[in-house]
Amino acid sequence: MLLLEILGFVIWLYIVWTLKRANLKFFRYLIGSVGVFIFMLLWVEQFIVVPMMRGVAFVSGAVGEVTGMYDSYYQYCMLFIPKNTASISLYVDFECSGVIEIMAFLALLWFFEIYTTKEKIKISILGILFVFAANVIRIFTICTIIYFGGNDWFYFAHSIFGRIVFYALTIYLYFSVFTKPHIKRQKVGQFSYEKEEEDE
Repeated sequence: MLLLEILGFVIWLYIVWTLKRANLKFFRYLIGSVGVFIFMLLWVEQFIVVPMMRGVAFVSGAVGEVTGMYDSYYQYCMLFIPKNTASISLYVDFECSGVIEIMAFLALLWFFEIYTTKEKIKISILGILFVFAANVIRIFTICTIIYFGGNDWFYFAHSIFGRIVFYALTIYLYFSVFTKPHIKRQKVGQFSYEKEEEDE
């Protein structure tokens, strides 16, 4: 299996290199980003999932303990929300770790030609921290709704509202990193938004 993965990686590198020489930027970006994402899933994901789950549980738990709304057992990726005489447990699983979102973001970023390598390193670090923080906010939101509403609100808090909060923050990240800079740095003829802002 590993031999096939390495062979696939070599073929992917050759295709990306060929597309770069042919100056086919769109296809290079598409195939390059998808390839990076797949190989990160194969080779990186297994090593970072558990640490990310525990990290999100630890920070979310710290916020919960400060507010007094829930307790954390981050070693087991568990949060306990007290309600009356019982506790509602919330397991911080693979979905809540943010690993998929982080890898997708990095894969798209590193084939985005607008930024320099130095800028990509800086944005990668900030992007990882942003996704991590967005997950903590998501978990805190879910726990807050359950704390005040009880177990009946679990599905709405976790499956609907929590996701809305997380994806709203993710959209903001993508707009700030991809859409806005692309508009600002594009140049049509002698006109450039970035140049116009510098002149002001």
